[in-house]
Amino acid sequence: MPATTIAIANQKGGVGKTTTTINLGAALASFGIPTLLVDMDPQGNATSSLGIEKKAGAGVYEPLLSGADLSSRVVATNEKNLWIIPSELDLAAAELELSSQDNYLINLRDSLHNLSNNYGLQAILIDCPPTLGLLSMNSLCAADFLLITLQSEYLALEGLSQITKVIEQLKETGANSGIQLGGIAMTMYDNRTRLSYEVWQEVNKHYPAEIFRTAIPRTVRLSEAPSFGKTIFQYDPNGVGSKAYLALAKEVKARFFS
Repeated sequence: MPATTIAIANQKGGVGKTTTTINLGAALASFGIPTLLVDMDPQGNATSSLGIEKKAGAGVYEPLLSGADLSSRVVATNEKNLWIIPSELDLAAAELELSSQDNYLINLRDSLHNLSNNYGLQAILIDCPPTLGLLSMNSLCAADFLLITLQSEYLALEGLSQITKVIEQLKETGANSGIQLGGIAMTMYDNRTRLSYEVWQEVNKHYPAEIFRTAIPRTVRLSEAPSFGKTIFQYDPNGVGSKAYLALAKEVKARFFS
């Protein structure tokens, strides 16, 4: 049975997308769900956040262009059941090269499908770049579900409508007719402010089935953990960030892996 592939995206940076990818992946892995992270962001923050060095030729760049086998690119992390295909600097040039190819939207999908069968993976989480360019489009075309991370501020609501329109376009054009909006995770939530609550309420009004009940709080520990190459569970296992991501992972497991 092929893995369930979830693209974690938002066209705005700094909204907890990478933090959610690595910590949600680590939590799912701790539940016994073999999980692969795919770092599609040329900045490579998911890669460095797990203490893994970015090396030329070690990431998804070449397979993305050619549809080649990804097995040699899979790197084990120091978490059981958790692997990553790291980013590399050359990935920044991939968008230009992809635009000249006829099948520029399906290479990643084909490569990941073959990989999931070979590795016995159950979950693949793709960390998308903070744009809606060809790297993100490849990621969305490879995904069964889109998970949007949404910062608890009003301007974030505009971006939400834009990215949901992209999903409808992918369906209508047949680029990925099966993709669904799988969930919306509120991040950087501050329960001391009325704004965070009002934004949560607004999203819940329009997307009641998609929004997760767990909101990820704004904490210093979540910001610090990547600089040590650790997940939040390794860096601050008893903190509010760890508890929040475990709770979110339980919701994700119930929604996609039950």
